[in-house]
Amino acid sequence: MAGHSKWKNIQHRKGRQDALRGKTFTKISKEIYAAIRSGGDDPNTNLRLKTALQKARQNNMPNSNIENTIKKASGNVEGVTYEEIIYEGYGPAGVAVMVECLTDNRNRTAADVRHIFSKYGGNLGESGCVSYLFSRKGMLSLPLEEGGPDEDTLMMEALEAGAEDIRVEDGVAEITTEPESFDSVKQAMEANGYTFQQAELSLIPATTVKLEEEDAIKMMKLMDALEDNDDVQDVHSNFDMDEEVMAKL
Repeated sequence: MAGHSKWKNIQHRKGRQDALRGKTFTKISKEIYAAIRSGGDDPNTNLRLKTALQKARQNNMPNSNIENTIKKASGNVEGVTYEEIIYEGYGPAGVAVMVECLTDNRNRTAADVRHIFSKYGGNLGESGCVSYLFSRKGMLSLPLEEGGPDEDTLMMEALEAGAEDIRVEDGVAEITTEPESFDSVKQAMEANGYTFQQAELSLIPATTVKLEEEDAIKMMKLMDALEDNDDVQDVHSNFDMDEEVMAKL
């Protein structure tokens, strides 16, 4: 989970989530739109839509934005059609990178992503070059706060709810699930009083590449630039770094 959790922690420390709030709303709107177009507008039968709506609320997206997107996607009017594309490539020190995109212009997005990889010390690869290193999993994370449930209690309740695994790093518990059990595990844990700071389906790496400070700096610039692109929905990687290095970024 290193690339996933380290990147989220760095974003939080740098305040990047707040700086990207406007872009985050745009990306969530696109995800809601695509989810409805592909699976209908009922979140009870469309897990992708349900997850997107939960993400919207976690990011304090205004209800008016959500409702307008739902109306637009549910209507019969001709509108923008978003295509889902995943690009694969390598960052500094051979780190594997997966870039999930929703775009209305494949040529523009491919050119932009290729340019970003090249500019920040990476290179775009062929389809399948790194995807074998990742598995789609449900990811639920929450901080272990003083006075709250201890690690053993959390692990027992998570496993009883159907979780695949749980680990604690830097005071944050990360629960992984199979994609099909993500929603049921989340609901069971919330019924037990847990509130998650992050809940999503993500690509989790099987192996990691540890970065020293110089390559870590380059990697952060690459990740920032990719996430800053309007067509990029999410970026996954298998980098790892020591806490001392992360604190300097």
